[in-house]
Amino acid sequence: MGHPESRLQTPAGTLAPGHYWMPFTPNKDFRAHPMMAVKAEGMYYWNQRGDKILDASSGLFCVAAGHARPEIAEAVRKQLMELDFIPSFLRAHPKAFELAGRIAKMTPGDLNSVFFTNSGSEAVDTAMKIALAYHRARGQAERQVFISRERAYHGVGFGGVALSGMANNRRAFGVGLAGVAHMRHTHVPQNQFQRGEGDHGVELAEDLTRLINLHGAENIAAVFIEPVAGSTGCLVPPKGYLKRVREICDANKLLLVFDEVICGIGRMGSNFAAQSFGVTPDILTMAKALTNGAQPMGAVASSERIYRTVIDSAGAQAVEFFHGYTYSAHPVSCAAALAALDIYEKDGLFQRARALSPYFLDAVFSLKDMGIVTDIRGYASMAAFDIAPAGAPGARGHELQKRLYESGLHLKTTGDTAILAPAFVAQKQHIDRMMEVLRKVLKTL
Repeated sequence: MGHPESRLQTPAGTLAPGHYWMPFTPNKDFRAHPMMAVKAEGMYYWNQRGDKILDASSGLFCVAAGHARPEIAEAVRKQLMELDFIPSFLRAHPKAFELAGRIAKMTPGDLNSVFFTNSGSEAVDTAMKIALAYHRARGQAERQVFISRERAYHGVGFGGVALSGMANNRRAFGVGLAGVAHMRHTHVPQNQFQRGEGDHGVELAEDLTRLINLHGAENIAAVFIEPVAGSTGCLVPPKGYLKRVREICDANKLLLVFDEVICGIGRMGSNFAAQSFGVTPDILTMAKALTNGAQPMGAVASSERIYRTVIDSAGAQAVEFFHGYTYSAHPVSCAAALAALDIYEKDGLFQRARALSPYFLDAVFSLKDMGIVTDIRGYASMAAFDIAPAGAPGARGHELQKRLYESGLHLKTTGDTAILAPAFVAQKQHIDRMMEVLRKVLKTL
């Protein structure tokens, strides 16, 4: 039966949007004001009317090498014709091992053991299980408490919901898993309009000591931290904060997990934010830009110590880690990731993004003169600004995002915060155009 709601006319034909339940979207509002993309290339999308839209947030922090890269498309096509699928339970394929090796060369320290997932959410849940398995293998199964932070986003699995510190992600579903405590976030007023790491707030790392005293170090499995919180609006850590958290974890034998689903793969100026801030975690999650957004994929890199402890705790033919996904290390996703990593390396895209960063951050911080902008933050190739709310929280931010799209600019909004994370192939003229559209649209609000 046809859906009674209005239909969208697109070059591909007529669509009934009511059949598609959209994620993280006010569905009724979308049906009234649809924002459709039908094509992408380089730094741009095209909508259903054929209008060109500049992508200011790499899709959703994913498309770091620009859209529709033919090298990735060809790698995917070739892999589909060669080996489309084989389960990773008791079987494998060469590209899974090749990709794991490539990632191990990029990660800091001895984070050389890679477990593949299909998304950032799955990577976070997998990291939680790895932490639990590690402590059980070393005879400390009582370590089951996790520490996270307010304003954190760690995906939408029940583990990630429990870790997350964003209220709307928790209200509808309860607290998710029990046994999670939250440190305060580091977005302090004293760092307002400060570029890079804030001068204030390092003492907030001592929240971890307070929670250790409350729950007992012997009961805590791991501490989860986004080095730079992404979805909640580019919250850059204060100077010395991450190093102090690492020291407290070491002193209490807690695992430190960096969730780099958003801020990894070159976004912070190095392979991973861990290298940019000079702090090596025990476990590191990644996704998004791993395949340039061309195929769903995530991964968890663990230290050799963790891997060996779990693997050596079981018998010769026993399954050491009872976890995995049907599509773990999917051959096509592996092919896409290898092609993406080739592009990042061959084209020197991390270096290009690092060179453009001062120009990008100067441009974003120039919005400070607009009265509606109440704060700006930025580091490397990501920045965010807050606008003064009007009406319900997030209503003005949602209106901003819609008006920007209609004016030819795509970016990510969370509540009344706009987040920019351009692809690493961006040039100065793209940054200039972003600011031109932002200024024009902000004036209308």
